[in-house]
Amino acid sequence: MATLKDVAEQAKVSVATAYSVLAGRDEADAQTSALVLKAAEALNYELNITIRDVAAYAGVSVTTVSYVINNNPLTKPATRQHVRNAIRELGYHPNTTARNLKANETRMIGYAWHVAEDPIRRNPLLDLFLYELAQAAEANGYHILTFTQPIQEGVKPYEELINSNRVDGFVLSDVMYGDVRVKYLAERQIPCVTYGKANGDTGVPFVDVDGKRGTQLAVEHLISRGHERIGMISWPEGFRIGDMRTQGYIDAMGTAGLPIHESWIVHTPNTLQHAYEASKLILSTKPKPTAIVCANDIMAFGAKKYVEWLGLEIGTDVALTGYDDTPVAELVDLTSVSQPIALIASKIIDLLLAEFNHQRSPDSQIVLEPSLVVRKSSATFRKR
Repeated sequence: MATLKDVAEQAKVSVATAYSVLAGRDEADAQTSALVLKAAEALNYELNITIRDVAAYAGVSVTTVSYVINNNPLTKPATRQHVRNAIRELGYHPNTTARNLKANETRMIGYAWHVAEDPIRRNPLLDLFLYELAQAAEANGYHILTFTQPIQEGVKPYEELINSNRVDGFVLSDVMYGDVRVKYLAERQIPCVTYGKANGDTGVPFVDVDGKRGTQLAVEHLISRGHERIGMISWPEGFRIGDMRTQGYIDAMGTAGLPIHESWIVHTPNTLQHAYEASKLILSTKPKPTAIVCANDIMAFGAKKYVEWLGLEIGTDVALTGYDDTPVAELVDLTSVSQPIALIASKIIDLLLAEFNHQRSPDSQIVLEPSLVVRKSSATFRKR
């Protein structure tokens, strides 16, 4: 039976070019397309991607592709990602039915949607995270099963999914201090990885971004622009992510020898209206801050709304920074701290696959660096 590689060799083109023509992508010139179609007809070949085609496309052996599909740790991370890209680009779907029956696997990974503080505006960062998580999972032959996680139900949804054998493991986000979900899954040795550091001595693998450093970057940037009076809007105290980002603000101000007035820090729920009211409190103090650092973009949008209501110019009269660098931040020229979401999702899936294979890496608790994307909201400053 002919393969895509056979067609490519007969047409004297690359496997990628042969695939492009047969998949109808119209990326090749007419002469090349004709050669590929003629070769396919001569070999009686219809596009049906196999593991051999993936190997030829990626320039590796069939064994290497098999290792990647089966999560064998012998493959190097760069090779593994290269093969996953080939699998995704070719739309290859391994036949996992027999393997699943033998291994009693579901090839499903559970991920919970939490109840949003503002039901009208979902968290855009976690929406992007879920998309990247699904991409990374599917490149490895898994799918994401989403479910709702009402706070009052604690571990109940996880217990139901475990008891019904519907998932092989879980990815957790919005991890809190002493998170009962983490404790529950760790005690039962259910594979899980958290987006955000899981506190305690559970040893559960996690991928986090240095939230404290992210806010430090924002404050240091504002100081470099000439700001000395800087306020902050953050989550209520006791919320893990908010506490880390607030500490970054405090540390950066302290390092610069700048004072912090108690009224310059306002803790608030994560909604536009609450952030609007928080900005009103901060900008009514004396001396009034000339810049506000926000613990996420939604809070920054609320602050922006209030500053504009005052008739002041964002970036010139009052500087603003957000956190998470959501698409809307770019749209409204908001300076924001960026997290490498695609990399986070990829590393989380790698760690979870290692848990499935009982091969936890010594580097199973990963902290990545954030970066600051500077835009108009903090670009200029009219010092007074």
